[in-house]
This record gives sequence, structure tokens and C-alpha cells, in this order.
Amino acid sequence: MDLAKTRVVIVGAGQAGGRAAEALRAAGHVGPITLIGEEAHLPYERPQLSKSILLDREPNPAFIRTQNDWAELDVTLSTSSRVVAADIDRREIGLANGRAFAFDQLLLATGTHPRRMPEVESGALPVSYLRCMDDALALRRALQPGKNVVLVGGGVIGLEVASAAVARGCNVVVLEKAATLLPQAGSPALSRFAQELHVAKGAKIMCGVSVKRATVGAIELEDGTLIPADMVLVGIGVEASVDLAHQLGLTTLHGIKVDTSGATAIDGVHAAGDVAEQWSRCHDRWMRLENWANAQNQAIATAKNMAGEATAYEAPPWFWSDQYDSNIQIVGHPGGGEEIVRGDVAGGRFTTLSIRDNEVVGGIAVNSARDMSVLRRLVASRKAVCRSDLENPNFELKRSLAS
Repeated sequence: MDLAKTRVVIVGAGQAGGRAAEALRAAGHVGPITLIGEEAHLPYERPQLSKSILLDREPNPAFIRTQNDWAELDVTLSTSSRVVAADIDRREIGLANGRAFAFDQLLLATGTHPRRMPEVESGALPVSYLRCMDDALALRRALQPGKNVVLVGGGVIGLEVASAAVARGCNVVVLEKAATLLPQAGSPALSRFAQELHVAKGAKIMCGVSVKRATVGAIELEDGTLIPADMVLVGIGVEASVDLAHQLGLTTLHGIKVDTSGATAIDGVHAAGDVAEQWSRCHDRWMRLENWANAQNQAIATAKNMAGEATAYEAPPWFWSDQYDSNIQIVGHPGGGEEIVRGDVAGGRFTTLSIRDNEVVGGIAVNSARDMSVLRRLVASRKAVCRSDLENPNFELKRSLAS
């Protein structure tokens, strides 16, 4: 089969699906490409949902391409289209409206959906989740000055929304079940910094607490404490959208398992973006990588393979978070080894390195983009490092790349 001439169907018209369609054409694919998305919007990148959409004077959603641009790329774009059926024997997918699309190659870029919290949904308070453009636009309208906003979950999404809500004049409380903020990062230095940053800006942070229910005008904790609330945003993680994968006959644990080419266990079926479960050397386990860089770069690499251009994707995870006037960047697995802290955590400018078996497997740069540039190369290089050098504040980090 000439891969460059195959019929390609991409299910999921988010960042991964959109970038994959572009990359297929760039790699010389000349066959039909159909890009199917459930949202009414054109393909877009998600970081803006918890950043510019909430913070800018006017919400101006940014899209990957215009409708005309997709047409010029000869990509058939079907929005407001929900895929409900997938048949691997017939190599066909079906929409809720009855339409069907045949494929030679299929890319599942179905992403994730928010993990829900029934104990607050059954109460009297408005409950929000943040996953799509319409969620972000609705949340922006709800974040009015003086509103009591409770954020359940002290991860990246919860803290980014907290910073936006404070900026919009809301009274903000963040509730985190774990003992510290950003528990997934595994960095004591970052958790301490985030706590001090948000408290200094006016948010109230409560860690080690569990939500019991929502009542009229409040969230009740398990210990009976009532937290005044006009609205609640739940950010307690996401789950992979794998229904179609199951219909095709794929088994899943946390997502759709793929190799470094983006291929699944079924010939001609690939997965990319948040739904794809990949091997992470830094974490030493299979996992989904829910970030902008992976949604773009792993999707591009997968598309190249689908077009017949052998490409292995093994980049360490990397993402960033903007909170108030601070930029936080994370690479690899900051909690994967012993943490070395360089710089001034209290002053808001520092870098951490996670050392395992004399190798840097992760790191964090807060308000230090130059250090992150070095850290990303260092984690990817797998070079042996000298711990005493890295602990020396006068040692230039980039020198580790030359050793």
C-alpha cells in the first residue's frame, strides 16, 4: 500500500488532530484527509482556555487555521460531528447523524474528558469544568468581581484559573486533597513556591482537605467546615476518551497505548495527543502526556509515520504554566529523583533538577526560561552529571551539556 495515497480519517479536531492533518500534507500525503471534531469551533490549542480567554480584555479565541485555510490544504473538516461507531472489519467510522467515513488509516485524537465530582454536582451551586472553548467562555462570564469562587483541585488547571479569578476581582479559595499544591509535579520547592505565590496574591489555599458536598451558598468539607461559594470549578484530573478504541477492539488501561511511531496494536490505527499512552523514560512507566508540546509534536511525528516517513517520538515531557506574573516550566519528571534547588525560591526565581542514577530526569524553571532551555537538552541527552557541580550556585548549568 502506498501510504501517501491512503484515505486518512482523524477523529478529534483539537490541537493533536489539527497538527496531524497539517503534518500529513507537509510530509507529502496526497490522499483524502477527513478531520472530524465534536465541537462547533475550528481546531484550536487548549492553553488559551485557562489563560488568555479568561484574562484578556476581550475574549479572542485563536484557531489553528481558518475555514478557507483548511480547504486550501485539501482537508475535509467536519465540525459539530460526534463519532459514535467504529468498525475495524469494514474500516469505517460512523457519526451520530448517520454519515459514515471509510478509512485506510485512522488516527484517534479523541483527547480526554474531565473527571467528574458527583458530590458537588448534586448540590445547589453552579459547578463548572474546564475542557473546551465553550467551557472557558462560560467561565469567563461567571468570574465577576466579588464572587466567591471555590476551586476543587490544586493542580495546574486549578491554579491557573485561581490566578485568573483573582485578577478578575473574585474571592478565591483553592481546596486540595493532597498535602501540597501541584502534587503531581513531585517537587517540594515548587509546591512551597506556589503556595506562597497564591496566598500573597490574595487566594486562600487549603491543602489536606476533602469535600463532602455542596450546599446553598457553600462547600461543606468532611470536617464540617463551610466554605462560602457562589460557584465551584472542579479540576481533579481527566480520563481518556477511549470508547471508539474499545469498539475497534483495542484494550486500554489509562489511554490508547502506542509505540514511538504512534501506532496502536491494530494495523493502520494510530493515536496521538492526550489520549495516547506512551512510554516515558523519565517516569519509567507508561503514561498519558497531557500537555501542549506533546499534543503538537507527538501528533506531528505520528502523521509523518502515517505518510511513510519513519519518525520516532521520544521527547521528554515539557509544559508551562502562567500564574499571575510568574512563568513555571516543567520538563521530564521533577519528582523522579533527588531534588537539587538552584536560585531563590522565596524570591520567585529558581531552578530544580531531579537526579536519578547520576542522570537528570526532570527539572523546573520558575521565571528562568534560559535555564529551562538547558534543562530540556540535559534531560533529553541522558548525560551523566556531577551532583556537586549542580549544587554549586556558581556553576553554569549549560556546562553540564559539554561534560
